[in-house]
Amino acid sequence: MPPRPSLQSLLLMAASTSAGAGGSGLLAARRRFPAAFAAAGGHRVRLLHSFPARTRLPRRPELACCFGTAPAEAVPAAAPAVPRSRNVRSMEERRACEERLGQVVEKMKKEGIDMSQWRLGTFQRTICPQCKGGSTEERSLSVFIREDGTHGNWTCFRANCGWKGYTQPDGVSKAYQAKKDPGNENESDQEVKANQPAKVIRKLREEDLRLEPLCDELVTYFSERMISAKTLRRNNVSQRKRNNKIVIAFTYRRDKVLVGCKYREVSKKFSQEANTEKILYGLDDIKQARDIIIVEGEIDKLSMEEAGYRNCVSVPDGAPAQVSNKLPDKDHDKKYSYLWNCKEYLDPASRIILATDADPPGQALAEELARRLGKERCWRVKWPKKNETEFCKDANEVLMFLGPQALKEVIEGAELYPIRGLFNFKDFFPEIDSYYLGIHGDELGIPTGWKCMDGLYKVVPGELTIVTGVPNSGKSEWIDALLCNINNQCGWKFVLCSMENKVRDHARKLLEKHIKKPFFDARYGGSVERMSQDEFEEGKEWLNESFHLIRCEDDCLPSIDWVLNLAKAAVLRHGVRGLVIDPYNELDHQRPSNQTETEYVSQILTKIKRFAQHHSCHVWFVAHPRQLHNWTGAPPNMYDISGSAHFINKCDNGIVIHRNRDPDAGPVDVVQVCMKKVRNKVIGQIGDAFLTYDRVTGEYKEADEAIVAKVVKQQIRQKSTSYQR
Repeated sequence: MPPRPSLQSLLLMAASTSAGAGGSGLLAARRRFPAAFAAAGGHRVRLLHSFPARTRLPRRPELACCFGTAPAEAVPAAAPAVPRSRNVRSMEERRACEERLGQVVEKMKKEGIDMSQWRLGTFQRTICPQCKGGSTEERSLSVFIREDGTHGNWTCFRANCGWKGYTQPDGVSKAYQAKKDPGNENESDQEVKANQPAKVIRKLREEDLRLEPLCDELVTYFSERMISAKTLRRNNVSQRKRNNKIVIAFTYRRDKVLVGCKYREVSKKFSQEANTEKILYGLDDIKQARDIIIVEGEIDKLSMEEAGYRNCVSVPDGAPAQVSNKLPDKDHDKKYSYLWNCKEYLDPASRIILATDADPPGQALAEELARRLGKERCWRVKWPKKNETEFCKDANEVLMFLGPQALKEVIEGAELYPIRGLFNFKDFFPEIDSYYLGIHGDELGIPTGWKCMDGLYKVVPGELTIVTGVPNSGKSEWIDALLCNINNQCGWKFVLCSMENKVRDHARKLLEKHIKKPFFDARYGGSVERMSQDEFEEGKEWLNESFHLIRCEDDCLPSIDWVLNLAKAAVLRHGVRGLVIDPYNELDHQRPSNQTETEYVSQILTKIKRFAQHHSCHVWFVAHPRQLHNWTGAPPNMYDISGSAHFINKCDNGIVIHRNRDPDAGPVDVVQVCMKKVRNKVIGQIGDAFLTYDRVTGEYKEADEAIVAKVVKQQIRQKSTSYQR
């Protein structure tokens, strides 16, 4: 018994015999292979295309098939055996192709995709089973099945759905599929691309649409929305009978020639003429216009005309659910193709007012339009309130509830579209007002806790303070004492990136300053009683609430980006107001080979300042001076910091911590705090303050005037000696 020909083989045989058998190819094939057609009784077959009278079959005919299930038992063949041809392998491949197609269709049906007629090798539209096409029942699902049955895929193009899927028959390997998929530059793929039907833009004719003037009921419907019959006539708003319903027809024209048509039911269900060019509605009204208004719907465009603005157009496809992550190039910007198609009308405009809806999709549309049209020439409107609690959503609501004069005021009051990074002082007036009135309390800086220093330096949120000094001068100790004072006064929280301190030692120093008792019964404590267990437990709670730590757990140096990212997390999560980075030379400094150290330091300090300003967080950055030759014991300068002069050039405040080491000059516990730079004259000035360091508790206290005078006198003597040398 000869093998039963498959569905696709019958179609191909029908086509190939059409030229020589006379009459229909399908009938000729039935006469030639009656048993084969009897065996294929479970299939219903219809050809979409008739093939021309030629002996050679087209390489990839477009087929449409209604798949049925073959009978369980084949009908015995009553005809002579089909002679085997040289194309036996091709027949086997066709049978396998039919099996693959059947599997793909069945898998799509399980996903809820069911077509009345399946077209192979072309894209079909149907209603998405996931979103049901929304309220308008839009046929938004695009379905594609390859003619060879190796895969099928689908995509829903509704913005708030986007359902995608892919399926392939059992037994088709990934490697085989990769060879078949578009994108591989082999001969078969080029054939697929060459034979795929290109989308053809339809040219509409007025007589084909059978448009009619608006009936009295629709004229009344528009009048209820404050749109006159005169405006409707000027914009060629018509009606048409579709699916036993009368629908409103908005005609899209360019140079008065019909390009597209959009239909709207009174129930706000939309549809459009398929495969027409996308353009803006009312395009002829903005020809050579310098000012243009863009709205979201056709009725909004008509509403603008009622307020006296004819230079208005509407987008054809509504608004997206959200702003896209990436702006595509012109060739791939399909959703906004109407902007590119109308580019010659939009380019002359110097002012484009975006009057899209007030809801989130409308604002997303405004952003998408501004990105493509250029934000520098865009303006945006603010919709007024229609009652005590609600705002108007669009132009038509303003016209209906408030009247044409209110809509005119909306357009006249349009504001410049915001451009990221470009501001007016008006945008900062609330902040400037708070600064003037001192509402927040920290505009003039936080006191340090030492009266002798408050006239020189105060801590302002968002500033950068560079702290330096020769080794063993007490830079870290002084910063710890300052943080304890600020926490005690204002309750600020801090994050500490102190690479030179062990956590336990740092905790001991902070606890001693807070409790004002030594941590241990050790020699340095003298006769002072050690902190009690209860004080210790209370101090631990204070530590945990007031400070957070940045520690590099790996055996490597942290980078400045790594530190700032963690500090940002501390600001957002814990409400941190201050950051300490101690010291600079413990960071990872792998600068590019083409970058100088000066450029690198400038880049680091810029990053820190941006972090401080953006998060309103004060940063203390400790940097050591380079090795000083012929050092006389005097305080170093900010320009002595190792690395670059940018440390003083780019900081807001520059502080040198210097400790007296000469017993003849006074007590060795005297610490000199030198303010070398103060950018903001409101919070301080250049000068020196003198503190004494309590070695037992780690506290800093104001020095007596007699001690200060003795230290200053000794420093003057040292300077004169160095000049004489």
